[in-house]
Amino acid sequence: MDKKTILAAFKKNAMLVVTILVYLFFLILTQGGIFSPSSFTELINQNAYVYILGAGMLMCMLTGGNIDLSCGAFVCLLGAFGGVFMIVQGMGTGVSILLLLLIGIVYGVILGYLVAYVHIPPWIATLAGYLAFRGWGTAILSANSKTGSLAPFPVDFQRIFYGRVFPSEKGVFNWPCFLFGLLAACLIIFLVFATRRNRLAKGYEADSVKSAALKSGLGSAAIILVMTKLSMDGGIPTTLLWVAGVVLIYSFITSKTTIGRHFYVVGGNMEAARLSGVNTRRIMFMAYLNMAVLTAIATMTVIARSQSAYADVGKNFEMDAISACVVGGVSASGGAGTVLGMVIGATLIGIINLGMSLISLDANYQRVVKGFVLLAAVVFDILSKKRQK
Repeated sequence: MDKKTILAAFKKNAMLVVTILVYLFFLILTQGGIFSPSSFTELINQNAYVYILGAGMLMCMLTGGNIDLSCGAFVCLLGAFGGVFMIVQGMGTGVSILLLLLIGIVYGVILGYLVAYVHIPPWIATLAGYLAFRGWGTAILSANSKTGSLAPFPVDFQRIFYGRVFPSEKGVFNWPCFLFGLLAACLIIFLVFATRRNRLAKGYEADSVKSAALKSGLGSAAIILVMTKLSMDGGIPTTLLWVAGVVLIYSFITSKTTIGRHFYVVGGNMEAARLSGVNTRRIMFMAYLNMAVLTAIATMTVIARSQSAYADVGKNFEMDAISACVVGGVSASGGAGTVLGMVIGATLIGIINLGMSLISLDANYQRVVKGFVLLAAVVFDILSKKRQK
């Protein structure tokens, strides 16, 4: 590879490089603590909500830089409802999950209608939820518990959203987990070369064989490393399956479906998209309906992990989701961004959170660090666009 090719590859994958460098930085600060098997598990469990909410926030931002400020407070409200359903009323886990999803759908329909058809600005419509939902959720918790929290959730609920697949004792190598990693790595290699072959068959520009081999090799190596660590820490967390499912589904939607491309078109130029026959109202409606449903799923992973519903659950979750998208290269003005970029951004945020926790950095300074990371990502995005022009 010549110098220009290497420089272009670096610019294209700048955030991935930054993520690796930040991880190495905390690897030194924690004296290897962040590389332990338990740290890999905690990184996934602690930040599962960021990936799930980030996928929903991505779809909102693609429509023109729109965001959902209510998702964190909605997590609090849904958590309170979940506590009442499962702990106070003693409802079954399956029924409770369906009810939480139904509440998410109802809110998504109302919010989507207000944004798409009543034309209320998204930040105003979601700001109302941001202000109201946490108060509503806190009131429900206070009315049903003297301590202001509800716990514990049923064991079968925790197993679904915070359990293990083919669990084993920590320290005992979990072969099903490792074999699953090998299968996933082989799938990555197959998909990379299959995509290259399809692009060449259609006459499109495609990666060289060396570039495809490097990309698939690094991806498969990362998967095997993660799964090896998880194999030494009890097996695959069920939260990883939820995250992987959401990421794969939305990656497919945004890259392989017509409606996924419509999100990009609407964000690029809404009026041009409308004149071209795209139902812009339906796209806006679906973006916020989708966000509400994903918030319901994220809520269940969070309350299963904490084993309780409490007033502060979901606090600043909307900011973490927005940060994951912006750091991952999603344009603040809409029309550009990928699920993979969001995943990289969420991973960077997660590494920073975990690393700062391991070195016992004060929570106030943690917010300062994340604020500067977000600002740096936005500045980088703006400067990159100016250079391209």
